[in-house]
Amino acid sequence: MAIPSGGGTEVLSSTYIHGLSNTTTTFRWDGTPATTGTGTYVVPDHHIITVLSIVFTEMSDNAETVTVSIFDGSQYIHLLNSQDIPAKGTFIWNDKFVVKAGHKVELTCSPANVDVYCTYIDQDWT
Repeated sequence: MAIPSGGGTEVLSSTYIHGLSNTTTTFRWDGTPATTGTGTYVVPDHHIITVLSIVFTEMSDNAETVTVSIFDGSQYIHLLNSQDIPAKGTFIWNDKFVVKAGHKVELTCSPANVDVYCTYIDQDWT
């Protein structure tokens, strides 16, 4: 992606995953929720996403672990690896990071029932 030279927009937005399971799921960056088990959503062309926070809430009265990774099309970078969440507990991860066009933010949990809410800034240069 080239460095933007013209006009664009910068919008604060959110997305979520209801019932994250042990199947890899990626965030959608259009403000709509991801379908659990769908790992194909990528940052759109000419967009830069700055993730502000991710809230994980365990929903089934079981201790869980969650993992967040970036996939750039050829390799994985693990950002949060096997973070424990107690039964009915919440973990708020507010370390900021940036993903660019073609990258995926992949999430998994074990065993299988976490709600995930993500806030982000979308810089759109289309």
